[in-house]
Amino acid sequence: MVKVIIFDLDGTLIDAYKAIQKSLNFTLNALRHPQVKAATRVRRAVGYGDINFIKRFVKDKEIKKALKIYRRHHKTSLLKYSRILPEAKKILGFLKRKGYKLAVASNRPKKFSNILLTHLGLKKYFKVVRCGKNKDDIKPKPKLLLDIIKRLKAKKGEAIYVGDMAVDVYAGRNAGIKTIAILGGSSSASELRRARPFKIISKLRDLLKYL
Repeated sequence: MVKVIIFDLDGTLIDAYKAIQKSLNFTLNALRHPQVKAATRVRRAVGYGDINFIKRFVKDKEIKKALKIYRRHHKTSLLKYSRILPEAKKILGFLKRKGYKLAVASNRPKKFSNILLTHLGLKKYFKVVRCGKNKDDIKPKPKLLLDIIKRLKAKKGEAIYVGDMAVDVYAGRNAGIKTIAILGGSSSASELRRARPFKIISKLRDLLKYL
């Protein structure tokens, strides 16, 4: 019986791709690099923490400076351009009323995850929020998921993880947790199929059919 539902954040519950692209282009402009106009390029690059994201667009010697610029801009950009995905709040409320323990496991730094959750009114739904702090936390490593299970005093078989990327599937497998992959995020349908999650769903509401 499922008692704990752990969610990824970006691409699963919220859409912050525009906020990410705005902050990236602000950073690139400050460093006199060409802008990234293709939204799909940004979408495909996220999911492994902001350090790994920035590395894709600047020179190694610029990473530290670029990250500082990006993070300073992103605090404002998130507030302006992020949004909740359709029905996410309604579904979270339903699951919480049903007695499920809800949590977040995201590679996004804690500071920015909290900004999103607070600004979008989602923080109240989650008992635990665990975010990537260093390379030992970043998915596909299982540490975030295992920490959540431990804190909620649950067994692995009582938990599922819901995410939009192949890296989420691998993290769930590494943690010994069933993962449900949702289409429409950063990973393509073919990438998700190759990762072999427990289930693939088209929309967040389809999670309710499994439960």
